[in-house]
Amino acid sequence: MAQKSFYVDACIYINLWQEEGDKRYGIPYWKIAKDFFEKHDNENNIIYYSGFLLKEMKFILEEKVFAQKRELFDASPNFKKIDITKDELNEARKIESETNFEISFYDIIHLVLARKTMSVLITRDSKLLEVAKKYSVNAGKPEEFL
Repeated sequence: MAQKSFYVDACIYINLWQEEGDKRYGIPYWKIAKDFFEKHDNENNIIYYSGFLLKEMKFILEEKVFAQKRELFDASPNFKKIDITKDELNEARKIESETNFEISFYDIIHLVLARKTMSVLITRDSKLLEVAKKYSVNAGKPEEFL
């Protein structure tokens, strides 16, 4: 089986770590995120992340929780850190402007890095999914890749 690669948006990690989701609507988001990560770790697929992703999660999580959860990225050889170039940052600023600043700059960075690595962008953000399609980035929700 061919190796797959993914770039996972911060919202999916937060779903998992904060056990988000309402059981009344089916499987909770955190369970889907857990199943997604376990499946792709077991299949030895690559999950890319960036310093921007870590910074975004550091804003959301308490410092102690962030330090503990950050260990996930070092625990598996399937997680690979990707850096962004100055040209890619400029491209992200251009896309930010083209989308009338309706999407966070960090989300646009995630989109640019997913395209750079030819990875599937995994997110629950419906606006980001729309923009990804416009910029020819393969994207979807984690349950679509279970």
